[in-house]
Amino acid sequence: MANTTENANLCGLNRKDFQTTVNGKKTDLYILRNRLGYEVAITNYGGAIVAIMVPDKDGNVANVIQGHDNIQEVINSPEPYLSTLIGRYGNRIRRGQFTLNGKDYQLAINNGPNALHGGPTGFHARVWDARQMGPRALALTYTSAYGEEGFTGECRIAVEYTFTDQNELIIEYMATTNKKTIINLTHHAFFSLSGIANPTPTIENQICQINADFFIPTDETSIPTGEILKVAGTPFDFRTAKPVGQDIDADDEQIKNGAGYDHCFVLNKREEGELSYAAKLTEPVSGRTLEVYTTEPGMQVYSDNWADGYKGQHGATFPRRSAICFECQHFPDTPNHPYFPSVILNPGQQYKQKTIYRFGVEK
Repeated sequence: MANTTENANLCGLNRKDFQTTVNGKKTDLYILRNRLGYEVAITNYGGAIVAIMVPDKDGNVANVIQGHDNIQEVINSPEPYLSTLIGRYGNRIRRGQFTLNGKDYQLAINNGPNALHGGPTGFHARVWDARQMGPRALALTYTSAYGEEGFTGECRIAVEYTFTDQNELIIEYMATTNKKTIINLTHHAFFSLSGIANPTPTIENQICQINADFFIPTDETSIPTGEILKVAGTPFDFRTAKPVGQDIDADDEQIKNGAGYDHCFVLNKREEGELSYAAKLTEPVSGRTLEVYTTEPGMQVYSDNWADGYKGQHGATFPRRSAICFECQHFPDTPNHPYFPSVILNPGQQYKQKTIYRFGVEK
């Protein structure tokens, strides 16, 4: 059962405000609460996380993810991917075109000349079937029809969110298909470790470390050039922790192409598919920390370069660069770069992905 004590929750969200019917399917709000009393709130519309309530170094609890406080604003958000599940293909595909088994496919163009995040009615804009499994876990399932948004194959997707007593939000993804297809799932969480506010503070003074020796440069439409470059000597070198804003406006072609950071980092791995450390973010004022672990080969880091101060939950506003996203995934435009790790899923195979967002404090 979803949480029934309507407003007796840290996030102050009302379940009724998230209940409506979209295309014949009911939306709702689900609250995961760990034994420490902290919370994660999720709606089954797009798998959007609308609250992550965790403490700072003094024990003050705040929401550290950007979201809305009712379903209509989730559906009509100025940022359609705000803290939602992303699929069938996270990130960009050049001109929305790829070839599979000798057949050409054309996806919707929704980001300049390219296809982005599974299209305008991707997984972020679908009502998922939800089942809450005890106080700390939620399972979402969705069947993506053959031909949906131009993709081949009927895909069955399951995503499980677990909020542990260590303040870890674990997201596990599974998928199967009845026909050869491509798949690249991720979650587009917009993290604001200072806590959302009016206005939500910039992320530029937060300290970031990324476990990547290489990154994927892009052209002016944010499509990979095909190169894999060393981060050394570039604004993309986060191997030693530094403020997010230190090089965010550097006189650098790649920074200009992304209007800041909007690039995929090639995570350091000992072996393919291992669950390993990807990044750490520290908010120096509150002492809050976020560590990211993933099985994925890449992580798109997006410094929220296009927000304009639009309204979010409980009167919060979201200015430019008030959030940072760590989207664990395969690389952008992989179907058009055969030497990138494969995104092909065949019948009889199971796609699996696991990402952990661990929240903590440093005194």
